[in-house]
Amino acid sequence: MSDLNAILAPGMRVRHPQRPDWGIGQVQSNAGGKITVNFPEAGKVVIEGARVELELVFDA
Repeated sequence: MSDLNAILAPGMRVRHPQRPDWGIGQVQSNAGGKITVNFPEAGKVVIEGARVELELVFDA
């Protein structure tokens, strides 16, 4: 898991770097390297933190 993924907490807003069409998602949980994010265009997605480094969104 990347350093950024390790600090993601519920409520934080993120973007999937390979799936911008999913929109800006909200982190639901982050446990054991698996990050659950609710995306407006993809629904609830479980992401393997070791494989994908999510991008933290500060604005929008």
